[in-house]
Amino acid sequence: MVHAVWSSGSGVLLWVDDSADTSEWPSPLPGMLGRRFRHRATVTVPDARGELTEVTVPALALAPADAASLLLDLPAADPRLPGDLRYLIHVARGIRRWAEAGRVVPELRREDGNWWTRWRLLGGDRQRAWLAELGAAMPGVLRAAGGRQALDEFVLALTDPIVRDRLGGRDGDHPLLHALLTDTPLEVPERARVGEAESRLRRWRDSLAVEEPDLVLRLVEPDDLDGPDADVLLWRLEVCLRAAGEAPAPVRHTDPEGLRVALRLLGKAMEVYPRLRGVPSDPDGLDLLLPLAVVTDLVAHGARALAAAGVTLLLPRAWVVAAPSLRLTVASPPVLLDTDERDVGLHQLLSYNWELAIGDLVLTAAEVERLARSAADLVQLRGQWVQADAAALAKAAKYVGAHGSDGSTTLGGLLAQLTAADPPPLPVDSVTATGWVSSLLGGGARPDPVPPPAALEATLRPYQQRGLDWLAFMSGLGLGGILADDMGLGKTVQLLALLAHERERSDAAVAPTLLVCPMSVVGNWQREAARFTPGLRVHVHHGPGRLRDSAFAAAVADSDLVITTYAVATRDVELMHEKRWGRVVLDEAQHIKNAATAQSRAVRSIPARHRLALTGTPVENRLEELRSILDFANPGLLGSPQQFRARFAVPIERLQDESALARLRTVTSPFVLRRVKTDPAVIADLPEKFEMTVRANLTAEQAGLYRGVLDDMTRRLRDADNPRARKGVVLAALTRLKQVCNHPAHFLADGSPAVRRGRHRSGKLALVEDIVESVLADDERVLLFTQFREFGAIVAPYLAERFGVDVPFLHGGVSRTARDAMVRDFQDGASASPIMLLSLKAGGTGLNLTAANHVVHLDRWWNPAVENQATDRAFRIGQRRDVQVRKLLCVGTLEERIDAMLTGKAELADLAVGVGEKWITEMSDDELAALMMLGEDAVGE
Repeated sequence: MVHAVWSSGSGVLLWVDDSADTSEWPSPLPGMLGRRFRHRATVTVPDARGELTEVTVPALALAPADAASLLLDLPAADPRLPGDLRYLIHVARGIRRWAEAGRVVPELRREDGNWWTRWRLLGGDRQRAWLAELGAAMPGVLRAAGGRQALDEFVLALTDPIVRDRLGGRDGDHPLLHALLTDTPLEVPERARVGEAESRLRRWRDSLAVEEPDLVLRLVEPDDLDGPDADVLLWRLEVCLRAAGEAPAPVRHTDPEGLRVALRLLGKAMEVYPRLRGVPSDPDGLDLLLPLAVVTDLVAHGARALAAAGVTLLLPRAWVVAAPSLRLTVASPPVLLDTDERDVGLHQLLSYNWELAIGDLVLTAAEVERLARSAADLVQLRGQWVQADAAALAKAAKYVGAHGSDGSTTLGGLLAQLTAADPPPLPVDSVTATGWVSSLLGGGARPDPVPPPAALEATLRPYQQRGLDWLAFMSGLGLGGILADDMGLGKTVQLLALLAHERERSDAAVAPTLLVCPMSVVGNWQREAARFTPGLRVHVHHGPGRLRDSAFAAAVADSDLVITTYAVATRDVELMHEKRWGRVVLDEAQHIKNAATAQSRAVRSIPARHRLALTGTPVENRLEELRSILDFANPGLLGSPQQFRARFAVPIERLQDESALARLRTVTSPFVLRRVKTDPAVIADLPEKFEMTVRANLTAEQAGLYRGVLDDMTRRLRDADNPRARKGVVLAALTRLKQVCNHPAHFLADGSPAVRRGRHRSGKLALVEDIVESVLADDERVLLFTQFREFGAIVAPYLAERFGVDVPFLHGGVSRTARDAMVRDFQDGASASPIMLLSLKAGGTGLNLTAANHVVHLDRWWNPAVENQATDRAFRIGQRRDVQVRKLLCVGTLEERIDAMLTGKAELADLAVGVGEKWITEMSDDELAALMMLGEDAVGE
């Protein structure tokens, strides 16, 4: 099979993954593949076990012009071509369509000492939407080869040769036109101001990128519709234009530009719906005058054709365009009569009934039968003319008759109907239920409230109490779930409240809960458990000294909560299999979004009575990620990956199938509890500024450097012969320890990479990446503060590469003009970046950055006043969203101990407001040793 991948340095690279007979491939591939493969390409492919791995293969490099010619000549639908090559063919054909529509413009570029003219896409909302759709549909091998950035480079590179090919070798006398048409350097006369010409050309392009208004056709009823001549009256079809964000406006003769645009768009509308051509028009304008027969056909059929062409049809209130849908009513026993685990949850018996509705009207059996026999899409129903799809109605009627319930169906069987190969033919837009299942499927019904546990040392907010009720309800039924609350809404305390509740409710011993989480939050879980549920017995299983065999079994037996990491759970999966866990919980469950990885397979295989997943981003890029997480919580609920792809992922992601989307929501919503900060029921309960301390573990490299700094400080303190020298030693050590906690490359100042062999060298940077990923998933913005310009120089390029956005870094070396531009772009939305990095001194005061509602302090100043001033760049007048503030600490280091001192001792905190870190230098040697020593729990595995 022949594959293709884009390389910014080499163009399109063709490579072959087997020795198939090249003569079987579609022309012109055999000729291309007859060349020598002189290049090397590194690609990501599945190995024999199905795991993704990088391999280096011989490749044939095609320049953009050759690549464009090849891709446009190949048949996109040929099954012999793999998905990656068909995808690039689809992109190339899309570029050609934009070129044929005239949505391309020239630009000037300075390359190799010459000025060159190049063609590029015009831009604008529609092209951005097109590129976004391409990014979402990108095959995995191309996503791994550069993702959206590589796609943008590919489109930019192929636009120029595709446009030149469409121009057909033309030429011109003017130097600029000659260079544009012949792909030769621009001949620049002496003293020519090419830079000024490039600026004018750019301004011209920007003016063209403003989107053209849309055509809107508004149907207006005749004045005497109820009179005796109603059948011969003409209905007015107003021709309107609608600019972005504005209401439709009729086209007037006094607007020549509007007339020109409207005439062209109206011509296209007549092409897709020819019945508009033969009707009379208003002599004083563009409006059309329609007889009743054309009006009826327009509503019944023309509306769809026009909508497909991007033309909006507005109907009068007398007409109702309603989509048919299915509704489901479910009945179950009011209480669970049998508590045997096999007979509850997905195995519980229930009865159900399907109903057919058009809009808000639930149809009777007689109406369903009558409409199913009708061949017209326009029907009169209870005094209204209703447009509905007759073919869809017939299918729905047949489905309703064939899927009755006699009370012997299980909940799992009912949900399986919605994921079957022959699912309901219409969207399921309403589910009502009685009995216990009403709390699961009832759409608004809530589980019985759970009393707040006496052992919980926290007051739950109302939405957190509802979360506890839901978790206890799902656990009692043995149904797995996803707690998908937004970051910062308290998933941790809700889970701890559940554990405390279960231990208070049960007289017998409760099987322990296994919590699997990223290494960066192990310390955070341990401390939050000690804070909120001090009576909970917690064992942390990670690090090189973790327990094995019988010692591990004994520790588990004596614990309520066992905390481990994804990496350790994968390595110790056999050890985990030996225990029968009461529950397995995955924190940051997006770590198993790829079901094929060894890590994902390992945690799925751990046996447990109940399964929970905690994540603020249940879907990051693809629906398969939701299936993977739900398959952990309730194995088999959404079928195999192949079944899910065919029944949901492809119809929803590629075809925008509303029916498939509605079915997916019906199946998944009972098992997902999702609350967002923008929900009025939640945001009203949040403080205006929500501050939290987030802890990261050191890597082994950081721990080694940390100990080295401590040893050096101890030696220097022994040699210090006066108080001033001693203070200097302490302050130097304090700075160096902060640098170690930030990143080894920050401390070493050796220009070494942020990650090594694909693994993070800094637990703090890994945590920053997770936080930023969650913020971007919510389409929000974040400010990152650091007191070290050198650390910012490491963080900014790493995040820019990781998320494919520019990361402006405001520090003391930025000029006033550039600083003002950074702030203006970030505030006005002109910058594409949702991330801004600032040094604490340069960006901590005097700025209004209310476009962000997340603030992250990467390293601590130990002066609350300074940190609060920085936070107030976002938390100030003009901020309309609650601000979440995260202060990052490293577990078991001086960062954590100083934070505890500032939090626990008011007088010390007050002192720190005035003098910053200098108070640390006044400590004795023993106090310094206790403050800076490395804790046993500081290092991850």
